[in-house]
Amino acid sequence: MSAQQPRDPAWEARVRASFARQAFMTTLGAEIAALAPGRVELAAAYQPGLTQQHGFFHAGVTSTLADSAAGYAALSLFEPGHGVLTTEFKMNLLNPGRGDRIRAVGRVIKPGRTLTVAAADVYGFGDFGEVHIATGLFTMIAREGLND
Repeated sequence: MSAQQPRDPAWEARVRASFARQAFMTTLGAEIAALAPGRVELAAAYQPGLTQQHGFFHAGVTSTLADSAAGYAALSLFEPGHGVLTTEFKMNLLNPGRGDRIRAVGRVIKPGRTLTVAAADVYGFGDFGEVHIATGLFTMIAREGLND
């Protein structure tokens, strides 16, 4: 796979600044684990407040991390002055969200000037090793004037 080419030389600072303003990521305890043009990894540690009734990470948490990882992967390739919004996504939940932490790996599949298609996979990590929790496909729109 060829490396993605960002259209903004300050793409990394813009992604980090946008992420820092996203209050819901703070609520989830999410952090940026890795950044590259067209690829963003987000991680969150296990907290009881992020679980469903069986003690697994709630599907809303895994879906949110996947959406944000895919969105920031798309944003990393957008022109300066453009922000990102999700227009559509589909998640497949593959396994219960277990582990001490989860990581969402978002990557751009097809960049575009207006619409970008991205994918994200979510993994759980613990003393059992690694488990693939979810995978999703996302369509992101570049919107001029959004404060990203």
